[in-house]
Amino acid sequence: MSPTAIVTGGAGGMGLATARIMGRDHRVVVADLDRDRVEAAAAGLRADGVDAVPAVCDITDRASVAALFATARAAGDLRAVVYTAGVSPQMGDAAAIVRINALGTVHLTRAALDAAAEGFALVNVASIAGHMLPSVLHPTRTYRLALTDPARFVEKLTARANLGPASGRPGSAYASSKSFVIWYTRRMAGAFGAKGARVLSVSPGTFDTAIGRLEEKSGSGRLVDYAALRRYGRPEEIAEHLAFCASTRPGYLTGTDILCDGGTRAGMGLKGMIAMARGS
Repeated sequence: MSPTAIVTGGAGGMGLATARIMGRDHRVVVADLDRDRVEAAAAGLRADGVDAVPAVCDITDRASVAALFATARAAGDLRAVVYTAGVSPQMGDAAAIVRINALGTVHLTRAALDAAAEGFALVNVASIAGHMLPSVLHPTRTYRLALTDPARFVEKLTARANLGPASGRPGSAYASSKSFVIWYTRRMAGAFGAKGARVLSVSPGTFDTAIGRLEEKSGSGRLVDYAALRRYGRPEEIAEHLAFCASTRPGYLTGTDILCDGGTRAGMGLKGMIAMARGS
């Protein structure tokens, strides 16, 4: 029997593309919040020959995440999790963004650690936005609360994002939530390693997905102007990257973040970062 992989956010975009690749040699549990979309995604995968199981999951709810992992374990030996679920600044206020992107990462990572065994891998999706602030501005004291008091962590990170002008709060919450994903993934590497398992994060740049095009309207499309590859990435390109990281092949790759942005950050520099922050 093939091993099982979970792909959250699997109803569309990079999640669905990743599920299709993982499905070459895994039974895939495709998870999303919308029942109709996730069932349609699983049906489409099955039509393409993938052994796909749909699962409705609210990643902000620990019980819902636990039920997802129970479904996956019932489907077979759970070997990998790829966490692509998340929201962008145009999709919610600061509180929602922190809960989905940051608290969801805590819930999923803890559940993955409980399930981890030799050869297991968890890949969390962060963002180039997590690389945009200087490290001295990252609220690591607040991040540490996620290890002991997740509710307080959410409260503090949301309050921090809401300090600025109202128009900039979702963007601030997004950047800090994705910076947290990178920090938390690294912080948890030792616990996974003690089980012979791996955990890492991947930070996509600008990709041609529904979310990517939605954010283009808010100015993120200008990131392409700084990229070495002057184009949007394709969903299948980031999906291949995520699936490789989750596979058994890079067996010594853990505790790090991989920036997959077409050379955007390399071409941006400090002036570009300031211009992006100012919206100019």
